[in-house]
Amino acid sequence: MRIYRPLGPIKAMTFDLDDTLYDNRPVIERTETEVIQFMQQHFPRVASLDRAGFNRIRSELLEREPDIYHDVSEWRRRAFEATLLTHGYSSSEAEDGAALTMEHFSYWRSRIEVPEATHTTLSLLATRFPLVAVTNGNANPQMFGLSDYFQMVLRAGPDGRAKPFGDMYLNAARRINVAPEYILHVGDDLTTDVAGAVRHGLQACWINDRDKSLTQVSDARLLPHIEISRLDSLCRLV
Repeated sequence: MRIYRPLGPIKAMTFDLDDTLYDNRPVIERTETEVIQFMQQHFPRVASLDRAGFNRIRSELLEREPDIYHDVSEWRRRAFEATLLTHGYSSSEAEDGAALTMEHFSYWRSRIEVPEATHTTLSLLATRFPLVAVTNGNANPQMFGLSDYFQMVLRAGPDGRAKPFGDMYLNAARRINVAPEYILHVGDDLTTDVAGAVRHGLQACWINDRDKSLTQVSDARLLPHIEISRLDSLCRLV
């Protein structure tokens, strides 16, 4: 554990999900592969679609509507719809097809193997602090066994703008009735998690499990209060 700022009293913790509590990279890789195969099988006109083609449509949608970034589920649903429209399906066919594809996406998106160390750590911390999940993503913790540790799960879109905006951080503070300065936010991203938390009055813990150097990474904007390389290092705070 490295300390960069004085760590004040902690009365609650908020956690990022993806790449903080589990490795999300293989999850997204597998999910996108499964979803493209699903679309190819169920919608013959997109049989030649590949991941690069879909992601291009998704990027074009974001360019036209930048605010859609704040709700990744709606962004992805709209991208599925736009893909079907682009390949000649009617508006109603594209709407129904996008809803069907989102069901398939949601199933694979939350097929996540959580490390035992994550369960052990959250189980211990939950006996001491209120815990809240604060995510820009759309994984469902109920489907991979993490929901019982959290008093609530706040998601970008339904619960405010995506991190690093302060909506979800301050929403969490209000809902658990703990002032932001007494909350420690834990996350892997130096922009959305560390800078976002610090700018809105929370303390920040950067989980650096990829052996990065804080002085060399391009997205280092504000110093975290502490840096850890393993999630279970948080048990030392109890």
